[in-house]
Amino acid sequence: MGDPRKPRKKWIGPKHPWRKEVLEEEMILMGKYGLRNKRELWIAKTLAREFRHRARALLALPEEDRRKQEKALLERLYHLGVLPENATLDDVLGLTAEHILKRRLQTIVYEKGLARTIHQARQLIVHGHIAIGGRRVNAPGYLVKREEEDLVDFYPISPFKKKPELLQQITQQ
Repeated sequence: MGDPRKPRKKWIGPKHPWRKEVLEEEMILMGKYGLRNKRELWIAKTLAREFRHRARALLALPEEDRRKQEKALLERLYHLGVLPENATLDDVLGLTAEHILKRRLQTIVYEKGLARTIHQARQLIVHGHIAIGGRRVNAPGYLVKREEEDLVDFYPISPFKKKPELLQQITQQ
């Protein structure tokens, strides 16, 4: 047990952070998904890396042990919305950070059309205007599950829920 005020790191940074191609790739992903800093990108990369690592470990197991654990991993990734229903371990080995970033609440809000830009989506979430199933979520990095995706909407008492044209007025200023 550790100190609750000092949680464990959720990410592993790049081994060589100053390589030009790595920096360019990170900047493209940060702009495309409206990330605040590279730590948010590294969290997604680490999560994808852990899923790939589990898939490689499963491939090394004997067949009877592998089936049960493989099914659990594929079901988890399906419910997260990262993989399609009939995916295989080869699909898990092809996971990238971009697959994870597409499931963030910030990206879902933008893609559903609740915000005009990816940055505005982040602001709406942080300021408490977005809810999932009527429950306010103020973390832009929240990974939206497949069954929650249809429940993403404005918070019931948000002024944007009552007057959608208010959102357009704010973006035009």
